[in-house]
Amino acid sequence: MKVARSPAELGQGPRAVALGTFDGVHLGHRRVIETALEAGPEPAVVTFDPHPRTALGNRVELLSTLERRLELLAALGVETTLVVEFTLELARLEPDEFAEQVLRPIGAEVVVAGADYRFGHGRKGDLELLAGLGFEVRPVPLLENVSSSRIRELVHAGEVEAAAELLGRPVEVEGIVVTGEARGGTLGFPTANLDVRPELAVAGNVIYAGAAGDHRAAVSIGTNPHYGGRERRVEAFLLDFSGDLYGQRLIVELWRRLRDERAFADEGELIAQIGLDVEATRAAEPPVKSL
Repeated sequence: MKVARSPAELGQGPRAVALGTFDGVHLGHRRVIETALEAGPEPAVVTFDPHPRTALGNRVELLSTLERRLELLAALGVETTLVVEFTLELARLEPDEFAEQVLRPIGAEVVVAGADYRFGHGRKGDLELLAGLGFEVRPVPLLENVSSSRIRELVHAGEVEAAAELLGRPVEVEGIVVTGEARGGTLGFPTANLDVRPELAVAGNVIYAGAAGDHRAAVSIGTNPHYGGRERRVEAFLLDFSGDLYGQRLIVELWRRLRDERAFADEGELIAQIGLDVEATRAAEPPVKSL
């Protein structure tokens, strides 16, 4: 997929543009993107980084990194994406100025977005305004109860199966594998410890069944209360894996909630429970198919 950082990098179309932030690329976003892909002219996605609300000083826990968002868009068949840097200067543009500085230069003829999409200074712009500027607009009806904010709520609650139904793919946690306390290895279950970027939403403190790449994974998210931990960690035991993952980017899917984290009477009881978690992970199935 071609990824441009300015309209000049893309040049003129004609193009059908899917417009939005698309954090998480959930089912509602997919309807917008698929409508653009089917519209006729060369399709493209126009998205923003950082998240507009973050750039305006609000805290937003993202469902995906920009890198992952682009991978998910490519998996849908998107071949061209313009990533617009969202700055305060961009936020101050009037809607017609945004259209003339971002959409017109890339040859946008058709603009596709969610029916309630707003843009420009004071969120005054909508698809009706774009139609008045000569663009063919295609509003996509919203999917009931499907939104990034609702998915974040489910993720925080550890309800990964319900969240997957709205995402159209399993919930993920992404990070770089770093050294940990090596406690899992001494118990016979060596884990990959993920350094997760602070702006990402992380599922609630629960033990999950999931997968990382081609391997099933039993995943612990929490503070490890058995050892009196206080720092929140994401640790994945990859079943039937041997190798060195340190320094690598790892995307772990969370398929099913297994149990809450807790302290045990002794280490033997802990090891026995981890064994049960591993067997449950072997038997688990993804809640929905991945892209």
